[in-house]
Amino acid sequence: MSLRKALSLLVAVLAFASAGAAWSQAGTPYSMLSPPQPTEGGGKIEVIEFFWYGCPHCNAFEPTLDAWQKTLPADIAFRRVPVAFSEEPFVAHQKIFFALDSMGLVNTMHRKVFYAIHNDRMRLAKADEIAAFMGKNGVDSAKFLEAYNSFSVQTKSAQAKQLAQAYKIDAVPAMGVQGRYYITGTMAGGNERMPAVADALVQRVRKGAA
Repeated sequence: MSLRKALSLLVAVLAFASAGAAWSQAGTPYSMLSPPQPTEGGGKIEVIEFFWYGCPHCNAFEPTLDAWQKTLPADIAFRRVPVAFSEEPFVAHQKIFFALDSMGLVNTMHRKVFYAIHNDRMRLAKADEIAAFMGKNGVDSAKFLEAYNSFSVQTKSAQAKQLAQAYKIDAVPAMGVQGRYYITGTMAGGNERMPAVADALVQRVRKGAA
């Protein structure tokens, strides 16, 4: 073995040992789902962020998550799932997201919804208030309300509730990987570290590890 190859191997071993030691000291930074959940990745590895628009931690996490998801390789299918811990305002916020998604407006409006709630102190819990907000931000309020009240959005909200229950979501933000793994900020040692844990779990999935 050449000196260069030997040094490369040593660096890889030390990096692996360092990561393992960090995980060991912090505790396992994820939990296994039992039973595993079906995925919607279409053959890709699915990564989910569970969030709520009204959550200040989700709001703070959004820039980190947004930057991370822009770097994802082609074999990753990333999606957001809004969580409803109770009826109001959670369900309204779920419907905001799914209505925007159906209109192809998540990229332009997602952060604006967070800003309205956490900076402008808007509640965005009633249809008329939500429609007025959308109109002020250049979205056709009539078309938005049509999507907001549609059967499709109601169905997606119900499916999101079932998925959150299957993952046993009790706090947000949280992340899921390939229907097998569940990550919280507490497990990962901070919300900002969740994407790195997700990356490591994606590698386990690629290698076929349990």
